[in-house]
Amino acid sequence: MAAGSAVQGGSGRPRQSKDAGNPCTYFRRADLLWMAVIGVGLLYYSWVVFAPSTVPYGLLGPFGSATKYLLKHHKIWLQVGYVVTWLIHIGEALYSLKLCKAKGITDKATQLRWFVQTFFFGMASFHLLLFYKPQRKHE
Repeated sequence: MAAGSAVQGGSGRPRQSKDAGNPCTYFRRADLLWMAVIGVGLLYYSWVVFAPSTVPYGLLGPFGSATKYLLKHHKIWLQVGYVVTWLIHIGEALYSLKLCKAKGITDKATQLRWFVQTFFFGMASFHLLLFYKPQRKHE
């Protein structure tokens, strides 16, 4: 298989990219497990920061107890951490646009897909783009 035409899957096995021959439209969806973990985590974090009185801490076992403790003793740091989390996601998403251009992904719709996916799922998406090696054109 040519360099850049295979991508590591979540199982560690290489899988053929649909767009392996066309770097202008190269896109890989982040692993579903990571998308679920990050999505649920960000939703829970948002819930805790914006509506902490509605969180059913007792139903969450030790996780709920830990969250309640953090809210009681370190609320400001949870809020600061929340803002920092989203600033990092914004930075990763903006940098993904730069990486797209540097790696020859010139299709605007594909760049938008990378931006949105990286904004919501951070490193789960960003690392796929970061380690993508487009095929070199041989002259």
